[in-house]
Amino acid sequence: MLNLDGLTPFAQGYNRFCFIHPKDPNVCLKVIRSENIELRFHRQSVLKKCLGRKRLNDNRQEMAAYRQSAIKSLVAAGEPCPAWNHLPEFFGSVSTSMGPANASELIRCADGIIAPTLEDLLKKNGYTQPLKDAVNRFTQWLKIHGILTRNLLPHNLVISDRSGTLELFLVDGLGAPSVQNQMARMTRWRNHYISRKNQRFEQRILWEAQGRNTSWEDFQKTE
Repeated sequence: MLNLDGLTPFAQGYNRFCFIHPKDPNVCLKVIRSENIELRFHRQSVLKKCLGRKRLNDNRQEMAAYRQSAIKSLVAAGEPCPAWNHLPEFFGSVSTSMGPANASELIRCADGIIAPTLEDLLKKNGYTQPLKDAVNRFTQWLKIHGILTRNLLPHNLVISDRSGTLELFLVDGLGAPSVQNQMARMTRWRNHYISRKNQRFEQRILWEAQGRNTSWEDFQKTE
């Protein structure tokens, strides 16, 4: 069991802490914030509570997302695996002092620093042409390989120059809800689903690049 006691997460969201693996600086460990799962569960409707707590566990959702048919096919095809062009490689679950953790590749930049989020770069530099090119390569990759995601949000993607070119990596939000995942067996529906997610992503980037001057809901109505 890995001891994470006393370590400070390098990133955190509402549902998970992200730690650098104490024995491998190139591995990220995502640990569930169990207290927030309980808070989310108690805010659910009676009907949703009947579905249990497991569906609120982001680590379980992420493991299922990496098992989606499109990714399994890419991995089975052998090296070099196109799945890791825009996703951290996934290593499975490991036991830690804070509970089970999802272990995956920690995306770094060419100089070794942890890759910044797209959200941070949009705030710092705006929506520059190199970022636009990186976004286009990422969304095309989703379409070509049929990768399913949830809503794409700039804080859930990081950008690295380790290959010599800026590239986006989706570090959270992979996969689709169960019903949509089943419907994605139909190629036409899958393509429509991915196109809608990509269009919404472009809108979201523009909204954030423009400083969030209006509410996200109002901005969507104007585009």
